[in-house]
Formats: sequence, C-alpha cells, structure tokens
Amino acid sequence: MIVIPLIMLNLDGDGFHLLLEVAVFGKKFKAVLDTGASKSVFDKHTIETHFNPDELKATDRVSSGLGTTNMQSFVLKIPDLQIGDLHLQDWEIAVLDLSSINYTYEKMSLEPVLGVVGGDILTEYGGIINYRDHTLSLEKLK
Repeated sequence: MIVIPLIMLNLDGDGFHLLLEVAVFGKKFKAVLDTGASKSVFDKHTIETHFNPDELKATDRVSSGLGTTNMQSFVLKIPDLQIGDLHLQDWEIAVLDLSSINYTYEKMSLEPVLGVVGGDILTEYGGIINYRDHTLSLEKLK
C-alpha cells in the first residue's frame, strides 16, 4: 500500500479541494484529487508550456464537465506518471483546456494545478481517501 499526503485547500469558505503532488517528465506539480471525475485530465496550456506539444494527439471525443461547455480533447501518453511512490508506466491521460480552474485559483492567490487525478487511477489502484489524516492510499488491485 502506498500512502500519499494530501493538502486540504479551503476555497475561501466555499468548500475544499484535495491536492496531491504528481511528477511527470521529471517535474513536480500539484493536481486536484477529484472522485467525481471519470478520467484524469491534465491542462493543455501547462502541457504545451512545459513539454513537447507535438506529443498531444487529438481525439474524436468531445469532453464536457469541469465547469466548461463541450471542448476538443487530446490524449498524451506519459512514460512515467509518479504519484508518491506509485509509478504508472505509459499512462494515457486526457488533455483539456483547464484554464477556468487555474483562473479561479489565481483569483484566490493560489498556485495553478497541472490537472485532475480522477476515477481511472482511483479505481485501478483502489483509492482510499482518509480525510482525518489527509492521505490517499493506493495499491494495485488484482
């Protein structure tokens, strides 16, 4: 079992977001832990800024949610997505414009996030959130 520390972020009295640290391509970022997101998603602008945008592959899918209307989605294969001591090899991640989330964070003087860790990872690795201890436990399910 891998235990990952979480940061409980108070959204100015309007609820909480849980953040965790992820590493991609050797760089560390914060991501929102979102049990309501069916798939993990990274921000298109951040990917284009920090990594090779030529790696993005457009999809035929149109995504919705995350406070947005329908939008074009992309996918990116991450050679090593690290969450704590868990290494996800060749993990395919959705890539969308998450500027609305980062704009909201900026207005609250918070650092931007790379994206959202969602249900795909939580389901595959049996995610257990402990709100009291601010931890996420993951392990490969058989």
